[in-house]
Amino acid sequence: MNELRITAGRCAFCHRTEGDGLSLLAGEAAYICNECVERCNVLLRAGGVPPEEQANSDKYLFQRLTQHFAPQRPQELVTASRTYPLRQQADLQQALDALLGERRIPDNFVGMHQEYSHQALSIARLLEAGRSAVSAAPAQFEDVDIGAGETVRCLKNGLWLLDHAGARYAVMLAQKSEYGQGGDLVVEILFAPGDNGVALASQVFDGLELKLSRGSCYRGRVLSLEQQDAYSGHAPRIQVHELDGVAREAVILPESVLRTVERNVLQFAEQRAALREMGLSTQKGLLFHGAPGTGKTHCIRYLASRLPGHTTLLITAEGAGLLPQYMALARLLQPALVVIEDADLLARARTERQSACDEAMLNRLLNEMDGLRERADVFFILTTNRAETLEPALASRPGRIDQAIEFPLPDQSLRERLVRLYAKTLTLSDTLVMDLARRTEGASPAFIKELLRRVAQHHLDAGNPGEVTPSVVEAALHEMLFSGGTLNAHLLGAAAPQQS
Repeated sequence: MNELRITAGRCAFCHRTEGDGLSLLAGEAAYICNECVERCNVLLRAGGVPPEEQANSDKYLFQRLTQHFAPQRPQELVTASRTYPLRQQADLQQALDALLGERRIPDNFVGMHQEYSHQALSIARLLEAGRSAVSAAPAQFEDVDIGAGETVRCLKNGLWLLDHAGARYAVMLAQKSEYGQGGDLVVEILFAPGDNGVALASQVFDGLELKLSRGSCYRGRVLSLEQQDAYSGHAPRIQVHELDGVAREAVILPESVLRTVERNVLQFAEQRAALREMGLSTQKGLLFHGAPGTGKTHCIRYLASRLPGHTTLLITAEGAGLLPQYMALARLLQPALVVIEDADLLARARTERQSACDEAMLNRLLNEMDGLRERADVFFILTTNRAETLEPALASRPGRIDQAIEFPLPDQSLRERLVRLYAKTLTLSDTLVMDLARRTEGASPAFIKELLRRVAQHHLDAGNPGEVTPSVVEAALHEMLFSGGTLNAHLLGAAAPQQS
């Protein structure tokens, strides 16, 4: 080190000279005056906090933590943390509120603000001093939809300063940031070293897990996981669907088919407790198969409305990459009804697969169904229009699919019931109903539903307030079967039209 000496010149910090009554110390490339040296000493002694901010002793979180744990230094404490997926944000917020009590600002809770939001927040980060210190700030919230017109006001981050039976601890909630999007949630606890501190942290985390498993605000609702624009296998949020209930009389199926469905689902759910006592599995796998538009999805809506307390998870082929997250939800929110639509897209026979990715998706589905079998009250219902293309390991192995149920095209009597159901407030004579049923032989319920909507449109165009006329029906049939060509009829699920 070069020897310090008094010299003449200009201070590199305040730009004043010895003519201003200062003494200047000479360095190798610059000078510093005695007043700037003293300011540096004061700043270093204060842990990097400028003198003008020292009076505000609780502006920074390292100051709050130092005061809370005094006389023990926070740097001598230990931490434990757990990470929760963002889809649990609403449940985690309610669990934290129930476990940690009322948030009183600034007595036992403060929000947090850091200059660079891309940096991950941690308690170690909160203990940093200097100009990049994390400061106390108003808490940031966001409203999370949980369905039925309800929202939960959720914290994005915050710090609790708490005391339990004389033992002080702190809890931090922080939301990771992933390229401008919300990431996972981190809960970190700062506590005293030793067995008592470890036991306290375990008690907090165990309490959170218990409340998350038993008190979910999503239990009993119809859910799917939101998709990201770019595939990453990560589900940022839970989407809640509001589905209208379906009455039994609105499920137009052969009575034998409907009874088979009810016996394998509704009656099975009622007998679960007895089956469990007998040491039998309470998971059930069903395959609904049949031509497009024969009522498979409609029947699932009926079942969901008749399974009180069951959480329904809707999985499409696009959501196959999120199967582990769906199954985690099924375990957490059981009893559950897991619906996999168009299963042939996900579980095609291996002989028809053209990529390793397809093979991985199939194996994942098989493993997940096997993994839940002995531990969960879960119904799996897979739907397909092409049962013959399903992988035999799924469709032909008892224990994954326990019952296959075919949804047939409706016969004459069922078509009459469908015409009356979908006519809604239209007035149709018995003769016209029977004629429509006869002429839609080979058509699906979806076709008949659309036909009645076309009839309603043509009836409104005709301006006749009373009974629907045969000419209106003829116009609707012609539009569906002939104006669009054979492709239109095929898309709508119609067979060859019957002649009048």
